[in-house]
Amino acid sequence: MRNQKLSSICRQFGIFLPPSVTDFTNPEFKHDIGLAMDAQPGLITVGNNGIPAYLTNIIDPEVIRILTTPNAAAEIYGEAQKGSWTDKTITFVVAESTGEVASYGDYSENGSSGVNVNFPQRQSYFYQIMSQYGDKEVEMAGLAKINYVSEIDIAAALLLNKYQNDTYFYGVAGLQNYGALNDPALPASISPITKVATGTAWDNATALEIFNDIIKLFTNLVTRVKGIQVDRSTPMTLVMPPSREALLTKTNEYNVNVSDLLAKNFPNLKIKTAIQLTTQSGELMQMFVDKVEGKQTGFCAFPEKLRSHGFVRGSSSTRQKKSQGTWGMIWRYPGFVSSMLGI
Repeated sequence: MRNQKLSSICRQFGIFLPPSVTDFTNPEFKHDIGLAMDAQPGLITVGNNGIPAYLTNIIDPEVIRILTTPNAAAEIYGEAQKGSWTDKTITFVVAESTGEVASYGDYSENGSSGVNVNFPQRQSYFYQIMSQYGDKEVEMAGLAKINYVSEIDIAAALLLNKYQNDTYFYGVAGLQNYGALNDPALPASISPITKVATGTAWDNATALEIFNDIIKLFTNLVTRVKGIQVDRSTPMTLVMPPSREALLTKTNEYNVNVSDLLAKNFPNLKIKTAIQLTTQSGELMQMFVDKVEGKQTGFCAFPEKLRSHGFVRGSSSTRQKKSQGTWGMIWRYPGFVSSMLGI
């Protein structure tokens, strides 16, 4: 009876179920319309007409790294390797000519020449950093398209170089390892000219007052070395904090700024900046002659730039030590350096 009723409904409403559908239904259920009566009046699932938001998100594979202050010491003073990582001290030979002349006489043997030799030393300092990462965190980072091991190595090298840069400026406390700013052989810093707006800082100084401070610094240098290979055309370097270098754009009443005055009066003067010259005692400015008798006045030195030690494999992690060394800053001719504190 039910099958007849179903056939009547199918003919009345034009419903046709092809064999491709009915073939998958058990014969006793093919015409049992009661099976359709078990549907709920409402949805069991939460109403939704979208997809998970993460399916519409992409990850840019380019890594944006946080910027750090530049390692300026090697660029300013130059850099050279001295020795190896097994060397604890380095000795420099300093020779000073001595003697006196005498009036000539055929039978006179007066007059003499000699040499006085010193052997100043510097001590090396080695430091290290550990790189470590787990197997799972490496693979999880890979899902975000991050080369985790590479990023860890980059961070290690960056931190080592940052510390080395600091030693080039300040040396290492407790050792005969000095920096470009605190070598005990350096002459004492001089003070800037007092400004019309009171004080010595450049913030409220005029262009002429700033220029006169640099002239005072140059005069101090020339006076100390008694004119030896130093004049306005001598290749020199002027180092100052970035905030002070920005003030070289101040102009005078003729619309000429400090940089223009320096370029005209010191054609071979290079101006460099380093944040390390902002000290606890104030803003520092340093001027030095690039070369004396064909040799660099000073240079940064290291026994070894980077040593990657062996990998240590754990059960599910990896560790590696990296090390580096420094001699600090080596001033061959500290007398050819002048500094001014309080700008």
